[in-house]
Amino acid sequence: MCGPRIICKTIPGFAGQTRDSRLWKLAAVAWCVLCPALPAARSADAAAAPPGAEKYLLRYRFRPGEILCWNVVHCCQIRTVAAGSEQTADTATASVKVWRVQAVRPDGAATLEHSVKDIDMRHRLTGRDEVHYNSRTDLHAPPGFEDIARAVGVPLCTVTIDAQGKVLARQQNPVKAAVPGHGEITVRLPKEPIAVGQSWSFPSDIELPRPQGGVRRIEARQSFTLQSVKTGVAVIRMATQILTPVHDPALQSQLLQYEAAGTARLDIEAGRLLAQQSDVDKGVVGFRGEASSIHYRSRSTEEFLPAEARVAARAAAGN
Repeated sequence: MCGPRIICKTIPGFAGQTRDSRLWKLAAVAWCVLCPALPAARSADAAAAPPGAEKYLLRYRFRPGEILCWNVVHCCQIRTVAAGSEQTADTATASVKVWRVQAVRPDGAATLEHSVKDIDMRHRLTGRDEVHYNSRTDLHAPPGFEDIARAVGVPLCTVTIDAQGKVLARQQNPVKAAVPGHGEITVRLPKEPIAVGQSWSFPSDIELPRPQGGVRRIEARQSFTLQSVKTGVAVIRMATQILTPVHDPALQSQLLQYEAAGTARLDIEAGRLLAQQSDVDKGVVGFRGEASSIHYRSRSTEEFLPAEARVAARAAAGN
């Protein structure tokens, strides 16, 4: 069973949805907050730097025992028109992502334990009441959110990444709701020092379920550009591009959530992401007949929480 299927089973309005349903995609997006996974990335391809340009070595840096936290907010809206009716599904999720650094190798590769400290999730479907769960204030999860509640505050997976952000190993922990969804666990960095204006990319594969069973593999590329460097912070522009020609509107509708673009901010000296944002705003006509359409709009943001900010937040929560 995969993460989207759990969401489809547990959230009112999703029950009975299948892999090819219009709400399956929303379930996958909601799940990536709890347990991000990695598409299959291969070799990087960096463009040549301008002559004489200053270059920067972009690397992640970790220390054994440190705890890193990010505020994560994800908002998604899927509007569909089919069989003469219109339906809108809205999901908003706020959570705190936690990485506990278990070990760091001499080459900079780090083993990280990933968990979600807390979560505040809202879901609204046309014609139904909003469903809301907040792990900090609700003693009991509402019907449909029990598995999500059990996934909060426990280790979800252990990942080993190198200093460029490439996943070297991954172990999924035996938590009922801790199943991989979609989305990158971190931004991939170039192998060599890079100058402002220079770009690099990583080919990746997307696997889409076929209605008759099995999967169809779609080639895509994650592209990055070093947009600027100011006061030690690198701003990286990023986008996912679909390379395989796809003419079937039904398959195009499944690809909408992957075609994100945005920016990330990396503290070069500290070697950690300070913030990132990615957006999708795309639609497809004819995904379920000539008169049907689907529009997918989402925004995901992450903001690093320094240790002092986490202490202040805990103090405020205790008042």
